[in-house]
Amino acid sequence: MTLATDSLSITPQILSLISELDEFKGAWKALGTLAPERLSALRRVATIESIGSSTRIEGAKLSDREVERLLSNLEIRQFETRDEQEVAGYAQTMETVFAHADSIELTENHIKQLHRDLLRHSAKDERHRGEYKTNPNHVSAFDAEGREIGVVFETATPFDTPHKMRELVEWTRSALAERTLHPLLVIGIFTVVFLEIHPFQDGNGRLSRILTTLLLLRAGYAYVPYSSLESVIEQSKEGYYLALRQTQTTIRTDAPDWQPWTLYFLRSLQQQKARLEKKLERERITATSLPSLSTEILALAKEHGRLTIGQIVTLTGANRNTVKKHLQSLVAANHLAQHGRGKGTWYGRA
Repeated sequence: MTLATDSLSITPQILSLISELDEFKGAWKALGTLAPERLSALRRVATIESIGSSTRIEGAKLSDREVERLLSNLEIRQFETRDEQEVAGYAQTMETVFAHADSIELTENHIKQLHRDLLRHSAKDERHRGEYKTNPNHVSAFDAEGREIGVVFETATPFDTPHKMRELVEWTRSALAERTLHPLLVIGIFTVVFLEIHPFQDGNGRLSRILTTLLLLRAGYAYVPYSSLESVIEQSKEGYYLALRQTQTTIRTDAPDWQPWTLYFLRSLQQQKARLEKKLERERITATSLPSLSTEILALAKEHGRLTIGQIVTLTGANRNTVKKHLQSLVAANHLAQHGRGKGTWYGRA
């Protein structure tokens, strides 16, 4: 591909960020202190955050709590609103990537299949899902209410899209195989160029984040499902759009300015890692300082979101009075919050 990556200056700041992320990547491989059910709970929370954030970045309005309720009923095949359709498609496509990343190579065919899966529940997108765009489109920014507030960037024409995508995929595969650049830099460049092309009629932003996760997993960053990169991006949307625009306007010139997007991308990965480190530290403190039943109750609360005493008794097999005592201690220590009164009482994360 005719991308002038030689213009990417590997500054001490970029080297430091890459080194920090690779150090954590190595530490994660050696991590064996958390029980599988606790890792599962961490991943479920991160997945809910990722789905909610990624769809809200594109204008959806469902909260994380609404996303969680929807995910608990994914056997439903008809979704009433477009927001629900987008959340369901994003959730199922992410699960595909988590489960099969090793076997999903970066090819145009796989990219189209993931796009088709992403929009599988959206009747509005039925005609164009899994196929490159046939009409011009552009990148828009949305405010907190989901209203479009302006065009961020003009994208590739439908005529140019197929060969630009072919070149991008070939360049990315070659760069990753030959290690001509560090994998994190290659993944960052792939993402910003993919969004500059904007190859599909709709769903490009969401698909770009799914593809970023896929490439990170294939590059050995196995911790990414346990901390939400999408949530980091949602909370820095102004910086996200600014970095995209600053780099994208230069991509097709002789001297692209990769620096704005590269720094934003690496700093976002740094934030993702830092959030996971904090969660792991809380898990370790909790695991070493609480009785085993209390630890189990906390893990269940993370996994299910809300629990009644009856549910906890059923899931743990513990005595009802014993469960009540542990719940009282967990609420007093601010590990859990009690909601409602009497028979309507339930418990969730504080």
